[in-house]
Amino acid sequence: MWQALYAENQDHNFTVVTVAMDSPEAARPWVEAVNPSYPCLIDRDHCVAELYNMVNVPQAVWIDEAGLIVRPPENAGSSDAFRFMDRETKQMTPEQVAERESMKSNYVNAVRDWIAKGSESEHVLEASMVRSRVRLPNDNIALAHAHFRLARYLRRESDPGQAAVHFSKASELHPDSWNIWRQAAEKDATGLAVGPEFWARVDALANRPYHLPVDI
Repeated sequence: MWQALYAENQDHNFTVVTVAMDSPEAARPWVEAVNPSYPCLIDRDHCVAELYNMVNVPQAVWIDEAGLIVRPPENAGSSDAFRFMDRETKQMTPEQVAERESMKSNYVNAVRDWIAKGSESEHVLEASMVRSRVRLPNDNIALAHAHFRLARYLRRESDPGQAAVHFSKASELHPDSWNIWRQAAEKDATGLAVGPEFWARVDALANRPYHLPVDI
């Protein structure tokens, strides 16, 4: 999606910067599969997530040519349709697929409108609205990121036991962060944390969203 959007609009003073919230080893196959021509960064210590208080993927922030945020971090067009798919076959109904594709298309079209119209786009927010939508971290979230960075360091230093302690503490302090939880979760063969523990955590959301709805 992002490669196509970038290729379509790279001559219009537009660029994409993607950030993988993972280790280089886990992110490499996904990056190489896309073969992006835009910058693709790997943020193993979640510096970007901490800076913008991002809690899940995909999330995106719109930054204009003056370096100003015109849409703060938000869900980049993903839906919760996956929650209702057949978990044995991993298949979704045509209606669920349509919902997923519609949300993605709406988001991408909003980006296209911003590229074409700049500050005149209806999707660009006034500064006061940007400020009102920014989710600021509290003391627990700041401490969670400190535990997370320590856990990442301990894992690199081959101390998995202590790393697990600090991953757990980070997730306890910042339970809304799927980015933090995912790093210590069991992964499947493709590197995704989508096992029974993941589904139990998703089910525990009850009526709360996994992907926060985006106002586009």
